[in-house]
Amino acid sequence: MAAMAGQRGFFDTDERLRWLSAAGDPLERLAGVVDFELFRPELDAALGRSDRAKGGRPPYDAVLMFRVLVLQTLYTLSDDQAEYQLRDRLSFMRFVGLGLSDAVPDAKTIWLYREQLVRAGAFERLFARFDAALSERGYLAMGGQIVDATIVEARRPRLTQAEKGVVKGGGVPEDWKPARTRQIDREGRWTLKRGKTKPRPPDGSARAAAPEIAVPMFGYKNHVGIDRAHGFVRRFKVTHAAAHDGAQLGAVLDPANTASAVWADTAYRSSANIAMLEARGLEPQFQRPKPRGKPMPRHVARGNARRARIRSRVEHVFAAQKRRFDLVIRTVGKARATAKLALANLAYNFTRYLWLETRTAA
Repeated sequence: MAAMAGQRGFFDTDERLRWLSAAGDPLERLAGVVDFELFRPELDAALGRSDRAKGGRPPYDAVLMFRVLVLQTLYTLSDDQAEYQLRDRLSFMRFVGLGLSDAVPDAKTIWLYREQLVRAGAFERLFARFDAALSERGYLAMGGQIVDATIVEARRPRLTQAEKGVVKGGGVPEDWKPARTRQIDREGRWTLKRGKTKPRPPDGSARAAAPEIAVPMFGYKNHVGIDRAHGFVRRFKVTHAAAHDGAQLGAVLDPANTASAVWADTAYRSSANIAMLEARGLEPQFQRPKPRGKPMPRHVARGNARRARIRSRVEHVFAAQKRRFDLVIRTVGKARATAKLALANLAYNFTRYLWLETRTAA
């Protein structure tokens, strides 16, 4: 009797899945609104798989593996962690389309699949495919666009001053072995992230002027442009962390946006950028800097506050990626960093789309 009490019934897995559904499994809801089959043409073209005429073990389904990459992005999973969670969690198995008796892709298989897509430059096309799907479903780029950039940290290299000079010039130190060349990111760059501390006086008196701080950071920048109406990332570009934000404006502008206004912070205000926008029939809504050595004029402060209420919406993208996705770059090289950030932008659009669809249904 004790042995029988410990046996699992035939429908035990189905009962657990029903319980997960009743509890509001977010992955099931995401799979219910995002048609992952729309990515199959781009995936098949990038993977270039044979017709298996010579036999051998068949590869895992391309869309199934792409769903694994989405899981890794949403839950900050390494390849080994992804393999473990796919074996352990029913909700993850259901999301990618695996049953209890199905073979689970191991960490090496996941790495090879992602590497194939990186070498084919497929992630930008996958991002563009979903953007087109959003427009087809009625989520047109509307209301103007908001642009900004954020630094995403990568693994910091430990180099001597001589090595830094060679790497910054685009070379490879002569004494490096092939293994070290593969392990050191030579395309990321150092930069200073500036900000101000805002300590609150213990006695409750008015705050003094906040001192400026500068934090050294190594990695890449995720430059994005979102539409004001729906908040989707419509365009993005990846650069090293030292690239100037304003120089990337043209790359993140969406020509399909139905409105002309472009909101951005003071880093984008330059005569060249304003001339470019005017040539494209767009209206710059850039923040204005404080005059050096003078107080901020009231009319400028009011204008900045009005524009900031709209411009701040782009910060929701970065907050979601860095807090919910815990976004960092653990790979080496710009191509893999671009893939990582493309997936982060795509995953954000997935979750944004789910939220909008859920709100509409309610």
